[in-house]
Amino acid sequence: MQTLNWIILLLALLQGGWLVYDGSRALVVGDYLTPKSGRRAGQLGPWARVVTATGLDPRSTVIKLLHVGLGFAWLVSAACWALGKPAAGWMLLGCSVVTLWYLPLGTLLSLLQVALLLLSYARGHP
Repeated sequence: MQTLNWIILLLALLQGGWLVYDGSRALVVGDYLTPKSGRRAGQLGPWARVVTATGLDPRSTVIKLLHVGLGFAWLVSAACWALGKPAAGWMLLGCSVVTLWYLPLGTLLSLLQVALLLLSYARGHP
């Protein structure tokens, strides 16, 4: 697997792994991982404002399950990419688009993932 494909895979595993971890933790412990001290202590990231704007509570069970489900979608897509499945690029692209709401880091990583996927396909990734 060439370097570009490895980078795509690692980014997908990072995104998926974090979403599964943080969402699962929130379901079990009751809340997401947040800063323990400082002016942002206990506050969620900017993504919470996006979720709130849709009328949903970012700390609701639905959103926690969304984190876990989206994380698993990333991980399955990453596995398909690693195995060279033909639809894997489209799956990763879909995960990237669906994760754009996850400001700030999820958005940045998703945009990077889209660019790398387009580059990979421009280079003839099967």
